[in-house]
Amino acid sequence: MMPENENPSSLNLPPVPLPRAKRPSPWPFVALAALALAGWQWFDTHQKLQDVEQQVSQKLADFDTGNKEDRGAQKQSREQVEALQAHLGTIDGKIAEFQARSDNLQALYQDVARSREELALIEVEQAITLAGQQLQLAGNLPVAVLALQAADAQLARLDRPAHLPLRKALAKDLARLKALPFVDMAGISLRLEQVLVGIDKLPLASYGRPEKTAENQMPAADQAWWQRTGRAIWQEVKGLIRIQRFDHDEAPLLAPGQSYLLRENLKLRLLNARLALFARDQWTFQNELKVAQDMLARHFVPNDKAVTAARAALRQMMASEIKIDLPTLTDSQAALRSLRQGKEKQ
Repeated sequence: MMPENENPSSLNLPPVPLPRAKRPSPWPFVALAALALAGWQWFDTHQKLQDVEQQVSQKLADFDTGNKEDRGAQKQSREQVEALQAHLGTIDGKIAEFQARSDNLQALYQDVARSREELALIEVEQAITLAGQQLQLAGNLPVAVLALQAADAQLARLDRPAHLPLRKALAKDLARLKALPFVDMAGISLRLEQVLVGIDKLPLASYGRPEKTAENQMPAADQAWWQRTGRAIWQEVKGLIRIQRFDHDEAPLLAPGQSYLLRENLKLRLLNARLALFARDQWTFQNELKVAQDMLARHFVPNDKAVTAARAALRQMMASEIKIDLPTLTDSQAALRSLRQGKEKQ
């Protein structure tokens, strides 16, 4: 670096040669060509950039449109999901309500089933009690069998395993009752009733007064007054004297009015025999029938068809065996008590 106060002429510099004349340089043309090429490349690049920008803008617009559509679809999907959730909430509420009603119905059904079973057991107990009463008090074997069969049918309709011991006991008692000899209590009673009804129509062997004839029963209005008076006097005179012929053993004579007492006494004998039948009192039954048969043979016409039929019926009934040792229903009653105790523990 040269100082400012120093003169350049004082410096020892070599001589500078003079320039020679130069030819025109080609670089300006090269620079212009390069500049033109650069401008064309810039223009082409600019055009491409614009095209790319347009494409990007179009894609961005399409993307924005698609994004909006997606947002709309998402919004619609959210709305649908919210609606479905609300609907599911309603369904859940209805399901909960249905479950509550189902539980209530199940509880009600169980209560009804227990009530039905309890009522059925009460009916079974009543049937067994009725059967025992019919056996012990009335000796009515058919009614007792029907009552036990009804009880077993009631248990069969329930179809509970806990009732099997009671059904086995009922079957055992039914087998014992069916093995007993059958006594037609109702048939014997009806035959006694028929004999009782016909007592008033049976003819007596001896009458306190002669029977009325058709002549005696002639209407008084068809006769004159003197005829009616004479006939009344004659009937009174005939009533004082009785003439009767006996071609067989002499029957006991009955005073007027005793025939009614005889018939009523015979009816009482037959009624006593009927009571003894229901009580299964063999001795009283046969004794009353024997007395009634003797009364028929002694006081009534023996050759009459009605008397003969009544005596034959009494004789046949006397041969009937009405006294039977009836069993008790201890097995069924014990099984019923055990079932009741098991229900109470539950």
